[in-house]
Amino acid sequence: MLFWQILIDGFAISSLYALGATGFTLIFGVSGVLNLSHGALMVAAAVGAWALNSELGAGAYLGAAFGVLTGIVLTLVTYHVVVRPLQLSARIREEEKEIFILTATLLWGIMIQELIAYFFTNNAKSVLPVVAGVVRIANVRTPANEIFTAIICWVAIALLWFIVNRTRAGKSVLAASMNPRGVTLLGVELSSVYIAVWVIYGVLVGVAGVLLGMFLGVSSYSAGPLTASAFSIVVLGGLGSVPGSLIAAYAVGYLETITAYTISPAYRTIPALLLVILVMYLRPRGLLGRR
Repeated sequence: MLFWQILIDGFAISSLYALGATGFTLIFGVSGVLNLSHGALMVAAAVGAWALNSELGAGAYLGAAFGVLTGIVLTLVTYHVVVRPLQLSARIREEEKEIFILTATLLWGIMIQELIAYFFTNNAKSVLPVVAGVVRIANVRTPANEIFTAIICWVAIALLWFIVNRTRAGKSVLAASMNPRGVTLLGVELSSVYIAVWVIYGVLVGVAGVLLGMFLGVSSYSAGPLTASAFSIVVLGGLGSVPGSLIAAYAVGYLETITAYTISPAYRTIPALLLVILVMYLRPRGLLGRR
């Protein structure tokens, strides 16, 4: 029974991680930004959905839509207020900009986390699920919303794959991740590509955050572990590699689930971080990383 419980729950949480890590990897692959406010953005999206439901009495669908919108808006604020000014700054040397951006997004994530704690307390919050009820899989009672979560995650990932590989705008994004200078020579405005990528990232973060709030619930304390999990996934899969991130998401998701069930939920992120350290030592570029 425990085996099937781990298998089902691990698949759902891994799908959530895969969705969030795909966006995390996408913005790094295109704009070279490791966004350490990732977990805080997910928590903010979930809290936004929860607040509309609990404070204003909106339904599950309106709450979910507002949560996704919250994720998009905060992501764009992250880009325009935190990241872009540092990228364009003439007072910072080019070789130092990456560490400045890394530090700035970390501090921005802490600010979001503290604002959530100030206005909504540190108590865990659960978003009203879109799909109610329970289904039985291999004699394990599983919330229908958990199955819904995994399905939505993979539908979103499939749509992202279609956009990137089958549309003209998506191919511009893909080209920018490989050769930004070549894209500008073809007449494509690189700044518009970056904005499009951050909007896509915002949608993925918003959806992942709302689904996480429906599935497990979140608090302001969730921001750090979520960022740690996302960072573990992109490093393990290989920076800039979406397929690598998908594989790593399931490795990390199942490691965390096994740890939570067999040891304690408090230690769920530790095995994944140890695995990342091992992979960085044996294969620094990750499983499928280009650099």
